[in-house]
Amino acid sequence: MTSIDAAALKKAEEFIEQEEGATHHFKGAWGRALLAVAVAMSLFHLYAAYGNVTTNTLRYVHVAFALFLGFALFPAAPSARGKFSIIDLALAMLGVSCIAWAVIGGDGFQDRSTLPTDVDLFFGIALVLLVLEAARRTTGWIMPAVCVMFIAYAMLGPWLPSPWTHKGYDISRLVGTMYMTLEGVFGTAIDVSSTLIILFTIYGAFLQFSGAGKFFIDFSFSALGGKPTGVGRTIVLSSFLLGGPSGSGVATTVTLGTVAYPMMKQAGYEKHAAGGLLAAGGLGAILSPPVLGAAAFLIAEFLKLSYLDVIKMAAIPTVLYYLSLFLMVEIDGRKYGVKNVHVEQPAPVWTLIRTQGFHFFSLIAIVVFMLLGFSPIGSVFWATVVAFFVAFLNRDCWLIDLTAFVQRPVGWMRAMVLESKLTRALESGAVGMINIAATCAAAGLIVGVVTLTGLGLKFSQIVIDYAGGSLTLTAIYTALIVWVVGLAVPVTASYIICAVIAAPALISLGVPDFAAHMFIFYYAVLSEVSPPTALSPFAAAAITGGNPYRTTLQSWKYTLPAFVVPFMFVLDPLGVGLLLEIPKGGSWPDVVEITLLAVFALAGFAGAAEGWLLRAANVLERVLMAACGFIIVFAHVLQQRFLMGTGISEQHIELLGIGLLGVAALLQILRRDVAPPTRAV
Repeated sequence: MTSIDAAALKKAEEFIEQEEGATHHFKGAWGRALLAVAVAMSLFHLYAAYGNVTTNTLRYVHVAFALFLGFALFPAAPSARGKFSIIDLALAMLGVSCIAWAVIGGDGFQDRSTLPTDVDLFFGIALVLLVLEAARRTTGWIMPAVCVMFIAYAMLGPWLPSPWTHKGYDISRLVGTMYMTLEGVFGTAIDVSSTLIILFTIYGAFLQFSGAGKFFIDFSFSALGGKPTGVGRTIVLSSFLLGGPSGSGVATTVTLGTVAYPMMKQAGYEKHAAGGLLAAGGLGAILSPPVLGAAAFLIAEFLKLSYLDVIKMAAIPTVLYYLSLFLMVEIDGRKYGVKNVHVEQPAPVWTLIRTQGFHFFSLIAIVVFMLLGFSPIGSVFWATVVAFFVAFLNRDCWLIDLTAFVQRPVGWMRAMVLESKLTRALESGAVGMINIAATCAAAGLIVGVVTLTGLGLKFSQIVIDYAGGSLTLTAIYTALIVWVVGLAVPVTASYIICAVIAAPALISLGVPDFAAHMFIFYYAVLSEVSPPTALSPFAAAAITGGNPYRTTLQSWKYTLPAFVVPFMFVLDPLGVGLLLEIPKGGSWPDVVEITLLAVFALAGFAGAAEGWLLRAANVLERVLMAACGFIIVFAHVLQQRFLMGTGISEQHIELLGIGLLGVAALLQILRRDVAPPTRAV
């Protein structure tokens, strides 16, 4: 098996750092002190999930930990990496002081939010600046720049042109809202970050350090290997199993790529196609239960739904996404003349299940606990406990070395604290959370401005006016807005921004709120494979040695079919069936019908994107396949706008779309010329 060279792996890891932030790696006493703080952060949040911590206290302490570790671990510039800075320590302590002042103030602190004191103003302004700087260090300069634009909008209201004009707010009012209430920095985004997101991050770290990630990859290779398309199928299944608990697209891409690309190369995958498939698989991590990326927790909070409801709504779209990838893999097998690759299997699939199948228990436990009535917070807490204890079923998976305690009880405690997998998992869970916490705190500034100025309703009306009241155009404009915003900021931030400024436009035109938010979520995720912030394709290109932009185009090819389907959520009354919601006046057969139609649409889009169905497609056949997908997705719109009163029903239009796919297949069967497979270069 060909190995990935160290330079390529280092380059790929740089893209993970771009997504999650590049941290110092201090040794000695300062390194141990930061380790203790990170472990304390994880332990505090685990206690809060089980014990009794007030909402205000939890949010305040969460931000305090995030600011302290953010300034202590994330350098101000790449050149400062690995160097201790007294300025960073001072900023970290200032962040804690801002939170301490809020906690000491008690109920009176929030009561005087409309008339803050000079000390309140000092700490409030300091906190806003620290949040912006923490966001810059962990996610780049664009997110804080966007926040500054929103703050400027709040302050310059009277001088803005119509229709953006508003009365304007001074520093005192902004500080009162952003710092002294639960509508700014400590708002909904931080609420979700301090409860669900960090607990799932800790849970994912427990799985990682107990060896679950390696097991999921080994299981996928053992289950799906042995056929020419086995490598591609393995990428798809592994991305679901590995990415679902982590919710990180870039990390999943790199983890899979380092293991699977040598085999993909041997099988005959062209390097850009291989990178595109790896990135598309990584993207599935953000779409897949039980984590669905951080934004999914925000959906539940914004809509006041249970997290189980969000998982339910994501079920069919997730299946459709991976079905689309499987279709692409099968087409690739013929297109690239992929050949079988014989790799040394780690173990037969049933042996893996017998020895390490317990890694599935905690994944199942999350859903089981929620079905039993536990809250999402309680469910992931107990799932983490399950992950910890079931790891003892295999000696190699232990998070604490119990044999060391028997052999050397005196030195065991020090070794456990500094060297155990449990400590590293707790540290990883906290550190992996800092960039998300900083993003959520910064996004709170945006949400606070939108709430204070009424920008959400104003912006929605502007979008609707530009669309002429058309739901179709409003959906297209909304998708473009979400996509453009997502090019500049992370998925979580782009979802938050667009949920408050763009979702109301769709909802006001009759789209159910849950469908509007899921639509925005999917297009926020699409930005993950769109330049200039296409970190997953760029990381995959670093591994395969391909051109980053050609790899990005390939990842678009793999992912776009699944991202046209969300238009069915908002444009077709039956489309909510894809979210496992019974359409108004409908029934479960309607859910089955819309799902099958989505499958035909995906098949059409996949064939058109690949330029291949049963064999290489000509221009006419690609047009027919693309038309199949668009006609099915927009069948309701076509019937309502152009064919009303003609006797042609929506079902007739959908049958036409399916028929076009059949015609394309028939034309390929009748053609005698068989193009040779495209070989890897």
